[in-house]
Amino acid sequence: MKLSTLLRTALLTLLALPAWTLDAVEKPTPEQLDFFEKKIRPVLAEHCYKCHAETAEKIRGGLVLDTREGIRRGGDNGPAVVPGDLQESLLIEAVQHTNKDFAMPPEKEGGKLSDAVIKDFEAWIQMGAPDPRDGTAKVVAKYDDAAARKWWSFQAIARPPVPTPKDAAWPKSDIDRFLLHALETKGLQPVADADRATLLRRVHFDLIGLPPTPQEIDTFLQDQAPDAFAKVVDRLLAAPQFGERWGRHWLDVARYAESSGKDVNVAFPHAWRYRDYVIGAFNADKPYDQFIEEQVAGDLLPAKDDLDKAQKLIATGFLALGPKGLNEQNPRQFALDVADEQIDTVSQAMLGLTVACARCHDHKFDPIPQREYYALAGIFLSTESRHGTAPGIQNRHASELLELPKSLALPVAVEPLTAERRAELEEQLDRLKDDLPPGLGGRAKPGVDSRPGGATGADQLKRLRAVGETGAIRTALKSYEADGTPKALAMGVQDRPAPSRSSSGLGFREQMRTRFGGGAGFPGMMTAFPTITDSPLFARGEVDKAGDKVPRGFPSVLSLSTPPPIPATGSGRRELAEWLVAPTNPLTARVMVNRAWHWLFGQGLVGSVDNFGTTGLQPSNPALLDHLAGGFVRDGWSVKRLLRDLVLSRAYQLSSAHDAKCFAADPGNTLLWRMSKRRLDAECVRDAMLAASGQLELTPPIASLIARAGDGPIGGPRLRGVSEEAIVHAGGKMRSVYLPVARDVVPDALAVFDFAETSLVTGARETTNVPSQALYLLNSTFVSMQAQGLADRVLTGHPGGPNAGMGANFDQRLASAYWLVFARAPDAVERQAAADFFRRFPANWKKGDTAPMGLRDASDVKAAWTSLCRALFASAEFRYLN
Repeated sequence: MKLSTLLRTALLTLLALPAWTLDAVEKPTPEQLDFFEKKIRPVLAEHCYKCHAETAEKIRGGLVLDTREGIRRGGDNGPAVVPGDLQESLLIEAVQHTNKDFAMPPEKEGGKLSDAVIKDFEAWIQMGAPDPRDGTAKVVAKYDDAAARKWWSFQAIARPPVPTPKDAAWPKSDIDRFLLHALETKGLQPVADADRATLLRRVHFDLIGLPPTPQEIDTFLQDQAPDAFAKVVDRLLAAPQFGERWGRHWLDVARYAESSGKDVNVAFPHAWRYRDYVIGAFNADKPYDQFIEEQVAGDLLPAKDDLDKAQKLIATGFLALGPKGLNEQNPRQFALDVADEQIDTVSQAMLGLTVACARCHDHKFDPIPQREYYALAGIFLSTESRHGTAPGIQNRHASELLELPKSLALPVAVEPLTAERRAELEEQLDRLKDDLPPGLGGRAKPGVDSRPGGATGADQLKRLRAVGETGAIRTALKSYEADGTPKALAMGVQDRPAPSRSSSGLGFREQMRTRFGGGAGFPGMMTAFPTITDSPLFARGEVDKAGDKVPRGFPSVLSLSTPPPIPATGSGRRELAEWLVAPTNPLTARVMVNRAWHWLFGQGLVGSVDNFGTTGLQPSNPALLDHLAGGFVRDGWSVKRLLRDLVLSRAYQLSSAHDAKCFAADPGNTLLWRMSKRRLDAECVRDAMLAASGQLELTPPIASLIARAGDGPIGGPRLRGVSEEAIVHAGGKMRSVYLPVARDVVPDALAVFDFAETSLVTGARETTNVPSQALYLLNSTFVSMQAQGLADRVLTGHPGGPNAGMGANFDQRLASAYWLVFARAPDAVERQAAADFFRRFPANWKKGDTAPMGLRDASDVKAAWTSLCRALFASAEFRYLN
């Protein structure tokens, strides 16, 4: 947490330290470091270091920008950057060119930076100017490639022998033997096992994201068979709710969202099909290697029938649904940015590597040369991303969608199109031709200057509107069959055509006719890479500095055997998918088993779950990690088998009790001497309230709110698209995984409890405990409704008869509420506290009644129980797993 201004000033004065010193101690997050490396450092290096670095022949203005210390201390005119303060950051004034005396870069060096770059610098400073450059290092040293290649994660997965701990009676599995051996080496012992009710609540939330019902608790507590817990685990793994829980974990990793984000936040109405594919894959226990291959190259894999084909096409939505700058004017820049985002996602999600850091230069920390980045880029530049969205002036990069087999009659989000409505839309299209420029399908008018500069401001505005409306109508019409039946469409990718004489020379108008079947296109929709191709190496990542082409291929550090060759006529995605899951790949299995460990134990064996590179953390138990990774592959990449082994281990079944000796030796619990307490994530908090109130609907809905609203900007023009308010206040009784999720706009119930950042690979969500969460639980309409529902359930379940007051069946009602919310009975102290609460309830004060609980109005009884139930929902115990 940042120091207050007063405290900060006092400390600086007392210690006589420069202002940048206190900011420097704040450790940047991985996302912030990624932003700096991609958006800030390359610009500084290209435009500033010539005059403002230690290597400069003459340092101008006493200002050096190649270190964190230099950029914050500033030069002759003061600090160049003051974290969090744009007004005081002279760098912003310089790049904005508002002061010509020190406008930077100067005109002779290229002049003012682009608006997008300036906005990046503003965003960087507002987030606290995170800067990993060490204050004492003036020049970034070249990384030792040979040493980096010896990093643990780049080595082949070993098959370590299972150790024999001294306490042979304690372990239930080989997992326990590895963990206990590590504890004994430190002279430590694990704490006692969790009680059975606590364990049941834990495994229910971990495997299906819902609390156990009172009946399930009673059944388990009554079952004294040795395999009682194993039977619970098998039941949960077979439940359809398992896929909803574990599918949501993967959706975090896949940066799932239903809109483009960035400058023009356009809806992705068909993203929900990928969501449902992921849920179904986890429920079916689709082998993880197959799961990976389908998401990277499902369209290129053989299919056994139409349903299998549809699923594989939908799976490639993984590549298509990332954030996109749809208003980017330069087609080459757009294509490179999309490929970069896909490289970043694939490498982090599946390999735990930040390969995209090599876009502008050789990776500063991992042995990934810039050439190998562009070897991968060629694969994705040879791939067409079919994300959909209707074309328009602010959407310069609309695309088609994938059509799914008609034979399947798959569910759709929209109603059929009537003949009358089709006629209306076609008539409207015909009217719009009068406002469209002739080059875009409009009717030429004699004597009228159709050039952009020859029209009045009003005419230009009319044309802009006509282009947007025309794009929306055409997109809508293309989504229906001739008889008005909605087409089953999906986001995804497909290979671009192989290069040929007929395709390599296509110009803008030819591309438009090819793409839209002879109809008019829209400005800026030409692709820079129309065919399969190798990518040039772009110096410093700049689109106008293309060098020699780099043959498509894979990072050599992970190619422990000969990688598959990439055919000239294919993008290379299928070969990439095979390479990702090859038995010799040292990372894919390690990364996934570590993710599973993190989601069950609260922290991974490797704490940096998305970064297995040299800037990430080393595993706390390397032998156990390789034991799990090797077993995962040998067991057919079965996620359910992996999870079953983990939760049936004794380590998973430990209590969260404190042990002073263990805590002193291992305060972070990296050795697993106990189960760490964990806060429920946003979905579990919301779903648990619905479950306790008896209002949760387990039948999955079709599509989503955004899908039903259709194409258009999020919060865009009236009657087109969906409003931000509708998303923020999205309700319903379905599970939270089915709530609408747009980039930068998510429902309040998710946002307040640290929902995943939808534009980034998120293997580990942040977990905070802040006042806004308590305020939400106390003031939210949704929570109020669930508290009322729980009160109704408690009162109905234990009726007190006519005119029965608060005291009727008090113990039974209180016990029922506690079992539903906490999966346990109240203790004596809690029963007394509840009784005291009812005696002091405001209804008594209003009437001046100080008598014991007795006859009261029915409305007073319900209000009192509703207040108690809301207090239970607001408690820390409800939000945490022990």
